[in-house]
Amino acid sequence: MALDKVTAEIMAISDEAVAKIQAETAAEIARIQSETETKIAELKESEDKRLADTIDRMDRQEVSSAELESKKIVLAKKKEVLSEVFDETLAELEGASAEQKLKHYKNMVNAAKTIIPEPKAIISENDKFTAKDLGVKKVEKDSRIKAGLILQSEDGQIEIDMQYSALLRTVWDRGIKNVSDILFG
Repeated sequence: MALDKVTAEIMAISDEAVAKIQAETAAEIARIQSETETKIAELKESEDKRLADTIDRMDRQEVSSAELESKKIVLAKKKEVLSEVFDETLAELEGASAEQKLKHYKNMVNAAKTIIPEPKAIISENDKFTAKDLGVKKVEKDSRIKAGLILQSEDGQIEIDMQYSALLRTVWDRGIKNVSDILFG
């Protein structure tokens, strides 16, 4: 019996040790599971936020891209309209009556006299104006000029191009610059 008692005591001690180890193991498993669940929740939250940020950024890029494309279309249409207006205005100026052209040319000469006191005018072969008509020292004709005039100093060193196409081109370039500034910032 003594052996049975010793065996029972050893069994009780070992059952107690096993129970303690099992309790510690269960506690460690619970702690690991809790930490794992916390880390998984943190990772999921982080990934959800990153995904939401990515989707938001992509949406903003799509909207920005669509807005830019829309601006390009509108500005291309504006450029087309400006081009049509340029061509129509130039045709209208070139086809103006002699009386209207003379009035324009005199205004151009008067404006240029602050730079060239006694200019020489170079005009189209189709215009029939004299130096007296224009208020200039001399008139020369040039087949390359369609409408408008070029004013030169007597020595030819100063020249002011007042052809209708050149004047309109200046206005056009300013308008295109504004369109370009809007488009490209």
